[in-house]
Amino acid sequence: MTEDHSGLGASVSDWPKALFVVALLFTCFQIVTAAFHPVSTQILRAVHVGFLLMLVFLSYPAVGRTPPWQPLAWLLALAGAATAAYQWIFEVDLIQRSGDLTGADMAVGLLLIALVFEAARRVMGIALPLICGVFLAYGLLGEYLPGDLAHRGYGLDQIVNQLSFGTEGFYGTPTYVSATYIFLFILFGAFLEQAGMIKLFTDFSLGLFGHKLGGPAKVSVVSSALMGTITGSGVANVVTTGQFTIPLMKRFGYRAAFAGGVEATASMGSQIMPPVMGAVAFIMAETINLPYFEVAKAALIPALLYFGSTFWMVHLEARRSNLVGLPKEQCPSAWGAVRDRWYLLIPLFVLIYLLFSGRTPLFSGTVGLALTAIVILGSAIILRVSSFGLRIAFWIALGLLCAGFFQLGIGVIFGVIAALVAACWFVKGGRATLRLCLHALVEGARHAVPVGIACALVGVIIGVVSLTGAASTFAGYILAIGQENLFLSLVLTMLTCLVLGMGIPTIPNYIITSSIAAPALLELGVPLLVSHMFVFYFGIMADLTPPVALACFAAAPIARERGLLISFWAVRIAVAGFVVPFMAVYDPALMLQGESGWATLYVLLKAVLAIGLWGAVFTGHLQVGLAWWERILAFAAGALLILALPVTDELGFVLSFLFIAQHVWRARRAGAATA
Repeated sequence: MTEDHSGLGASVSDWPKALFVVALLFTCFQIVTAAFHPVSTQILRAVHVGFLLMLVFLSYPAVGRTPPWQPLAWLLALAGAATAAYQWIFEVDLIQRSGDLTGADMAVGLLLIALVFEAARRVMGIALPLICGVFLAYGLLGEYLPGDLAHRGYGLDQIVNQLSFGTEGFYGTPTYVSATYIFLFILFGAFLEQAGMIKLFTDFSLGLFGHKLGGPAKVSVVSSALMGTITGSGVANVVTTGQFTIPLMKRFGYRAAFAGGVEATASMGSQIMPPVMGAVAFIMAETINLPYFEVAKAALIPALLYFGSTFWMVHLEARRSNLVGLPKEQCPSAWGAVRDRWYLLIPLFVLIYLLFSGRTPLFSGTVGLALTAIVILGSAIILRVSSFGLRIAFWIALGLLCAGFFQLGIGVIFGVIAALVAACWFVKGGRATLRLCLHALVEGARHAVPVGIACALVGVIIGVVSLTGAASTFAGYILAIGQENLFLSLVLTMLTCLVLGMGIPTIPNYIITSSIAAPALLELGVPLLVSHMFVFYFGIMADLTPPVALACFAAAPIARERGLLISFWAVRIAVAGFVVPFMAVYDPALMLQGESGWATLYVLLKAVLAIGLWGAVFTGHLQVGLAWWERILAFAAGALLILALPVTDELGFVLSFLFIAQHVWRARRAGAATA
């Protein structure tokens, strides 16, 4: 993620009116199309990209930090809007002459390619456009390459048709997911953030763990896990919860690099934490044609292991350094925080219920968003009413509204929202709530820009790969290696994800690797969902891995420490994130893909024990400091539990017992000697 020098980085209240209006229109278009479906899916995608281009060119400068020169900014913004208008106006003609482009079609298609590449460069830097540029060059010139890399050759008109028209390029599956599920969930999170959900999560975490051993760091882990339910963005999580947790950890004795590493590790876990995971989970569900519920279910145990491992590392580091928590009287009441803002949890619980009851993410997101608006607007009115009876009546009515969502229809729900908006206009403090909702609508558009532009640009990769069949060539190399050694194929895929992640965000990283590597893993016998989750997890780990660790560098200015040093700590803390995907490949029961619950319990026991041992190894402490030979013994025991070879489990359990038994004996002797 590049540093944001655009107007999008400022508070929405400071935006120019024109930019504010464009963002508001963008959000309104997305809500209307999600609720009422007035246009075809092709037009939805085209207008979504058109609005993204407008926001980018109006706010992100071509170079430097100064605001973009407005005459040129508006020219480029209107050009982006014109590409969407062309798709809308000539929709029928474009379908009828599909593949036979006119001169006007070629001009609009080439313009769209140039605008998307430039917009992505402004938002995310040069790395992703360069990678996509290589794929574009391969589509145009690949016929001249030697050997298996060569394809049959494609003309410029075929490439433009593939990328700029239809549903294989810029308007492919990632853009569709961005224009539907992702935007709604981003907007859902923006509403809850504006309403005070961040404070609820931080106060709740602080009340539960702030006074415990290593309390400030445990607060970071728990609050980041909770934040993941509404943001699903690791870097965004770092810069929100990190503003509070990193200084708190430093104040209570944690090293700056460790504090930043804890926050970066916990925040990146937000993308794999059900029920509301990151944007990649929605793209994955659409790509492999599985219900989102199945993706979230598969991610549940690995996510719990990830956060459990981080929590364990924090506890051991606090014990090693004897870092106490906050005085209990300085910690807020956890249940008091829930009592003050409990109503904000209603939309979240309803959303979770809908997602896990088999409803589509689009329907669930629309209902969740509508209910969030009703709760925020309704609470602004009812919390100012002194009558206890009226308050109870309001919450009962809200409960009945939730129960009757399916029968009432979305039109009635929007009518309720309109009535609450009108009522807020005349209630004391109601206009401030309306202003909050207005800012949330615009914030949703702001947060959607980096995700949406990335989804559009990676359409180049999807389009070229599907046109040329390049994925089968790369998959052939992985298959050749995997026939001899599956582990080497997994390591190669992991390194590909980590290297790509040095320069590009998680979404394009997943799309690239899932296009070329996941099919090969499937051929090697890895279940479809597990193979996609494997590349997904290591795309996330790339944001913690040196030398370019985006989440760690986001934490660096808050921690006032070098991002590289934070990254080294983050890798140690996030050891589970590197281990669990391999375990899931060798034993899919870890992702609830096994044949029985007993198989899942067994592999979970192994994973917990292995992660616990490695936590002690990497912190050098359990009950007392570990001797060098204890570290070797514990590391070997954990590694044997992870491997899926004959007798490795038995050896791992034996070595684990030996390590724990002798360490407890040594710790008691040390305690008796100091008594």
